[in-house]
Amino acid sequence: MRIRLAWFAVALTLTACGAPPPPAPTSDPITKRAIASGEVVGFVGAHGSHVWRGIPYAAPPIGPLRWRGPQDPRRWQGVREATAFGARCPQYASQLEGAHDLGTVYGSEDCLTLNVYAPPDAQPERLPVMFWIHGGGNVQGGSDFYDGSALAVDQHVVVVTVNYRLGPLGWLRHAALREGATDEEKSGNFGGLDLIHALRWVHANIGVFGGNPDRVTIFGESAGGRNVFALLRTPAARGLFAGAIVESGGTRTSGLAEAEEATVVPAARRGPSSGDVLAKLLGERAARMTNAEIAAFLRAQTRAQIFAAYPETDAEGDHSGFYDMPQWFRDGAVLPAVETPAAFAAGAYTRVPVILGTNRDEAKLFMFASSKHVRRFLRIPRLRDAEQYEREARYRSRFWKAYGVDEPAAAMRRVQGPSVYAYRFDWDEQPRVLGADLGRMLGAAHVLEVPFVFGNWNLGPNSKLLFDDGNAPGRLALSDAMQSYWGQFAWTGSPGRGRDGRRPMWTAWDPSRPDADKYVVFDTEAGGGIRMSHETESTGALIAELARDPAFDDAARCALLAEWTRDVPTVVVRAGELGCRAPALARGD
Repeated sequence: MRIRLAWFAVALTLTACGAPPPPAPTSDPITKRAIASGEVVGFVGAHGSHVWRGIPYAAPPIGPLRWRGPQDPRRWQGVREATAFGARCPQYASQLEGAHDLGTVYGSEDCLTLNVYAPPDAQPERLPVMFWIHGGGNVQGGSDFYDGSALAVDQHVVVVTVNYRLGPLGWLRHAALREGATDEEKSGNFGGLDLIHALRWVHANIGVFGGNPDRVTIFGESAGGRNVFALLRTPAARGLFAGAIVESGGTRTSGLAEAEEATVVPAARRGPSSGDVLAKLLGERAARMTNAEIAAFLRAQTRAQIFAAYPETDAEGDHSGFYDMPQWFRDGAVLPAVETPAAFAAGAYTRVPVILGTNRDEAKLFMFASSKHVRRFLRIPRLRDAEQYEREARYRSRFWKAYGVDEPAAAMRRVQGPSVYAYRFDWDEQPRVLGADLGRMLGAAHVLEVPFVFGNWNLGPNSKLLFDDGNAPGRLALSDAMQSYWGQFAWTGSPGRGRDGRRPMWTAWDPSRPDADKYVVFDTEAGGGIRMSHETESTGALIAELARDPAFDDAARCALLAEWTRDVPTVVVRAGELGCRAPALARGD
């Protein structure tokens, strides 16, 4: 994901608020709880919620524990204050983050913490648990940006938000790191193992916060949604959750050659392999070193030295903090060797009720950030070619719906029956600012559904550029409805008419005929309201449509296909059929 700061930091990856954190709240004795590691005390937060921040769910993965599976945290004596967020895991500072020098690495490897939000009247082991996994490409972000108070109190659930290892500290696979390792550690999927360990922590401890360990729903957006897809396939996570929600996720994973070999052709890789990294850090010396020496060398490197092998992928030098790298390795132990679409088709996954969704204008977030599509004078954005902008955005966003929702939903529905639900988020009522029509430029862009789900509109100092008094009535009503559906799904495994029973019926994906209802559309009354719809997308049909679209010349057609190969490798084959050379994989989330 290449994010340009430009006019205002509306990239909205929800990975940073761009301002120094406020002082930690004062602890309240009413929130004292005893967990396996010791006693903790939190505070009374927004909406009257009870909040605990920065609780360690694993030991710091530092020194000899770097690139090892997560270990249980040490017990502490006395009562631990849980009023401040834990540190973010190491990542590049970006224009969106704002508190550190651009391009530098900040955060701490001692970052494996989580936060708990509960309604004030929660009783032990009674309430559903909603376990949130943040986005940010698995290279950026943190749990500190998401306030689960409104969702917890209004839907009477316990919300957990979690940090997990990012970038090369979270995903790195090499023979040197496999010596003396467990089968799970050999996978190289350390960030994924963190999420599994956090879910185990929830099962062991969430009862004292009012949560039911047998009623856990995992949910996440963008890379967080991709992680939810992966957890559905991970044998070690089986039994740790009862439902799953994927918001703007994708199903792509990495093969072992892509993860390790420096000789993999560019079209089959996504960023530096571990072989590339060692070549950059050690040069020819790597060939003369034993695996034990290489492992010791890697564990002795600073964060900055490791991250230097993963340069940011900004075409325009804007320091988005994002970079390409292989992730979620199909090792056969943590993640089965078959690719995700085939696994869903074969039923080789944890069959629980699921919600899958995308936003109607996913691609506009990334296009708005690009000088290819938007010019700026005095930081005021203007579209270079409005028709081309809309045309390309439609294709790219429809493709995301195809591989992120429609195709996996259809496959899962064939396997598990009517417990598959889908949505499309259509809200596009942003204001005009200095003549810039943000409703057209951004519309229902990537990540914009997240404030509606959490009922929290504080996205930093630029929030008012998106959320103003003019769009408040419809926006707040739509947010209330979405929270109600999410809450009802957490309680029952079906969104139905929402937790309050007053919403339009959201029915399961119906494959019985082409015009049968498949998904719900989320919009305000002014935009048509909340309603069921049936139009679906498929990658094959979209490629065929693109092939005969006279609005695209061969170069533009192949450039668009290059974007699609990142999440659906089979598109490379179809691109070749259309005369396009297999392109280097492009980032999408």
